[in-house]
Amino acid sequence: MLPRRRSARPGARQPGGFYGWHVTGFAAILLMATAPGQTAGVSTFIDPMIADLGIDRTSLSTAYLIGTLTGALVVPRIGGFIDRWGVRRCTLVIGAGFGTVLLLMGTIGGFVGLLFGFMGIRSLGQGALGLAATTAAARWFERRRGRALGIVSAAGTAGISLAPVLTEWIISQQGWRTAWFVLGVVVLALVLPVAAFGLRDDPSHLGQMPDGIPGGHDSPTVARWGLTRRQAFTEPYFWVLIGGLAVSGMLSTAVALHQINLLGAKGLSATEAAANFIPQTVAGLVATLVVGNMIDRLSIRWVVLASMSLHVAALAWLTVVTPGWSAIAFGMAIGAAGSSIRIAEAAAIPAYFGVLHLGSIRGFVASISVGSTALGPLLFSVGKEITGSFNEVITASLILPAAVAVAGLILRIPSRPELDERGALR
Repeated sequence: MLPRRRSARPGARQPGGFYGWHVTGFAAILLMATAPGQTAGVSTFIDPMIADLGIDRTSLSTAYLIGTLTGALVVPRIGGFIDRWGVRRCTLVIGAGFGTVLLLMGTIGGFVGLLFGFMGIRSLGQGALGLAATTAAARWFERRRGRALGIVSAAGTAGISLAPVLTEWIISQQGWRTAWFVLGVVVLALVLPVAAFGLRDDPSHLGQMPDGIPGGHDSPTVARWGLTRRQAFTEPYFWVLIGGLAVSGMLSTAVALHQINLLGAKGLSATEAAANFIPQTVAGLVATLVVGNMIDRLSIRWVVLASMSLHVAALAWLTVVTPGWSAIAFGMAIGAAGSSIRIAEAAAIPAYFGVLHLGSIRGFVASISVGSTALGPLLFSVGKEITGSFNEVITASLILPAAVAVAGLILRIPSRPELDERGALR
């Protein structure tokens, strides 16, 4: 009888079945835990913090902008650390730092504290922890990566969408300072145990193979491949994916932040405008699951085209939207458009550029994505100040997703490596 194979890492256990689906579930929990660093999570704190701290809305928005751009600069470095030290160790550090910053958010007393607080929660929450979550799942799959990432993204999006309901209730009962403290405790209680006892960096650490292909002592080791970040930069389609993600982040965030005003100008009440987030979330979840299941079998070209076309349609419809089903259709279009390009990027980067330097490459991608979300709301705000309406800036912005769609159709897609029946490189 052969002796039990020892794990390559201390503490790693030999679970029954393929452990990649366990990692997928843990990654979904980590993505949910990014909620306090996401715009949706922060939005419920804005008005009570302005009232209590004596800071005007412009100053708070400036602090948020700086915090977001800081996150964009920090994430590429974190991606490199993930490649070097592994997603498990890095997630422990990220989770501890993110939870600590959330605890400290309840103690701030002015603009400087607010500035550093936003820098912390945007870089560690929206940026670093989100990057760690998707990277953790991507490393365990080859053929079924799209399905796994679709599950992670859908579950994470659902959790992020529900977070404002929880925080709004806590704020109304105990105040915004207590709410930040509760969120910090929740993040620490979720992320640290998941990272320490749940995550595993690679299938080989448990004697397994990507996608759960049966293995053992006689199984070949899967050749893990990957381009460096500099090599990925030379591939034209890499910039199509980057452009699609940046355009989506910029325009979707701009619409979300100004949504009450945008839809209010079209005849919707404040309650109806806020409720439009519901069809956006539902359509986004459906699109994530559908695209995630199909992307492993579809050309990335058609997914990019569909997502960018939906962006064009949604924004064009926004200029003429009316209350009722018209507004619901707009919400579904913009929600599906953003979710489609996010899951497409998350699955396409490791599929076309490999996993050896996945953290470094996706760190750069995340920095562009985070940075774009800082620019969109300001662009729409300035456009309205100049023209007196959002319609002009919305119409002008249509050229951005249209340009990405055209580039996605005409530029060459990188060749994916051929895998044998065991998932190893031929």
